[in-house]
Amino acid sequence: MNIGIDMMGGDFAPLEAVLGIKQLRHEAQGTRHEGDTAREEGQVTSELQLTLFGDEPQLTALLEEHGVSMDNLQIIHTTQVIDMHEHPTKAMKEKPDSSIAVGFGYLAKGLTDAFISAGNTGAMMVGSLFSIRAIEGILRPTIGAYMPRENGKLGWLLDAGINADCKPENLVQFAMLGSIFAEQVLNIPNPRVGLINIGEEEGKGNLLAQGAYPLLKSMESINFIGNIEGRDVFLDNADVMVCEGFTGNVILKLAESIHGLIQRRNIEDEFFNMFEFEQYGGVPVLGVNKPVIIGHGISHAKAFKNMIGIAQKMIEKDVIRLIKEKL
Repeated sequence: MNIGIDMMGGDFAPLEAVLGIKQLRHEAQGTRHEGDTAREEGQVTSELQLTLFGDEPQLTALLEEHGVSMDNLQIIHTTQVIDMHEHPTKAMKEKPDSSIAVGFGYLAKGLTDAFISAGNTGAMMVGSLFSIRAIEGILRPTIGAYMPRENGKLGWLLDAGINADCKPENLVQFAMLGSIFAEQVLNIPNPRVGLINIGEEEGKGNLLAQGAYPLLKSMESINFIGNIEGRDVFLDNADVMVCEGFTGNVILKLAESIHGLIQRRNIEDEFFNMFEFEQYGGVPVLGVNKPVIIGHGISHAKAFKNMIGIAQKMIEKDVIRLIKEKL
């Protein structure tokens, strides 16, 4: 198993990416870090190879400084970096030797099995769509968001922002993709799928919701439970919550603002602590041919470590094959 890492992507790269690898090594040796909620099964093994894309002299110096062994590590030197503010399509064309572009090149050639980055999200989506492409039959790949529940469980919301305008068929595929991820990676058996709407009754909502409901209801491969409302998002009423990206991104940003408000008021609460994104690492691009994990731009070591964990679990569970079989 070989996971590629964009070491130059993110506000605190490459230092925090290096520290994330260091934490990963400690966990593999049985060292648990206080407050860490990383997955309990499928722990990192010695067979895990990491391919690091970035400035080799800089990375080598940081790895040595922080005592990270080069065992099972390979550095691929790149000379360019795609910044957060750059136009993704233009940047991918004009910076072919960037850590993101080269990383996707290795993934497309099968030299790595997954690719993670906390860099430019748009560039990661462009790389996903044009380097490894969407799975045949997938109309639009999607990304989700983790939604903490009051009872300590996690929900999975999708689309979280990359598909602002959708057709009913898109929501059906989001439900299928989300169900597979929830079952295989979040360990939720037979996940319940709810359609986010303005009322619980069938027939409620806009044209998109009204068109998606009967299609979801007819899908035997998912556990569709009907409409859910905004008040259900943080309750354990559905495991996979489906909507178009406009609504999903509003919900996601609202959740982030709640976490920020709680932090500013110095309120310590077990439920609101679950809103801290680094414990989940990043989110996968669902619907493309290889595992691609996108992290937050302000990711620190813990987030990088957990992004690697998500990629590893997707490979172990063979999530891409399961999606193809469902289609």
